[in-house]
Amino acid sequence: MKNMRQGTHIITLDNGYHIWTHTEGQGDIKLLCLHGGPGGNHEYWENFGEELADLGVEVTMYDQLGSFYSDQPDYSDPKIAEKYLTYNYYLEELEELRQKLNYDNFYLIGQSWGGALAMMYALKYGQHLKGLIISSMVDNIDEYLEHINALREKTLTPEAVAYMKECEAKNDLDNARYQGYVDVLNREYVDRKQPMAIRHLIPTMATPVYNAFQGNNEFVVTGKLKEWDIRDRMKDITMPTLLTFGEHETMPLKSAKRMAHDIPHARLETTPYGGHHHMIDNAPVYFAHLKRFLSDVENGTFND
Repeated sequence: MKNMRQGTHIITLDNGYHIWTHTEGQGDIKLLCLHGGPGGNHEYWENFGEELADLGVEVTMYDQLGSFYSDQPDYSDPKIAEKYLTYNYYLEELEELRQKLNYDNFYLIGQSWGGALAMMYALKYGQHLKGLIISSMVDNIDEYLEHINALREKTLTPEAVAYMKECEAKNDLDNARYQGYVDVLNREYVDRKQPMAIRHLIPTMATPVYNAFQGNNEFVVTGKLKEWDIRDRMKDITMPTLLTFGEHETMPLKSAKRMAHDIPHARLETTPYGGHHHMIDNAPVYFAHLKRFLSDVENGTFND
C-alpha cells in the first residue's frame, strides 16, 4: 500500500504561513532534512530517498520560511524581520513541523546552517531524536572565519585578497571583480561539481534571510551568525551523532575533530575531494558513511 505521506504537501503553520514539504522513500526509519543558507532550499536532499531505499528510510525535506518554495514574508517590514529572522523562530518552526509530521524517535540531518539548527534542536528537543547528523557545520564562527581566510590566501593572489578585503572594509561587495573572486572560491570549496540538475534560470537564494544571518557571501560573516558559538554545549548532545565533512571545504576539519571529541557519542567521517556540498561532489563515499551510521544505530552496533 502506498504511503499517503509520499510526495509534496503544504503544511500551514500556526502563524498562518505555508511551508513546502516533500517526502520520498518508505520504511520505519524516518529522516528529516534541514537545508543550509540560511535561505537555501531542499534540493540537495532530492535523491536521498532513492539512495537510502535499501535501508527502508522515509526522507522528508522542507523549505524553511522565506526559502524558495515556501511562503516568503515581507522582511522589509522591520516588525516581520524582527519576529521571523531569528534563531529561535527557525528552531520552533522545526519543532512545529515535527509535530505536524508526527515524527518521533527520528533522525535529523542538517547541512551547513541546517547543521546549526540541528545542533540547537538536539540540545532543546533531543528526546525526540534517535540520531543526529551534522553535515558541514561547526559549533562556532571564529574557527570558520580563520579557516576561510586561510583558504582565500592559499587560493587567490595577494592582490586579489587585498582587493577583497578593501571591498569588505568599504562594504562594496556587489561589484563584478569582487564577485568574480567569490565565484572562484565557491567553485573550489563550496560547489565543486556544479551539477546541472540543481541549476536554475533565476537565483533561488532567499537573500533577505541569507543576508540577515550570513552576509553577502560565504567568505564574509556580517549577520547574526557572527555571534554563533555553542562550543561549551557540545557535551550535552547525547544521542548517537555523525559528523560528516568534505575534505576540501569551507568548514575547518580541526573543529570537526574537536567536536567529535566533545560530543559524547560521535563519529566523524570525511569525504575525499568533497567541498561544502560533498553529498554531491562525492556521493558514493558520502552515502556509504551515512548508511553505515544509520545501520549501526538501528542495529545497536554504533560505537564512537
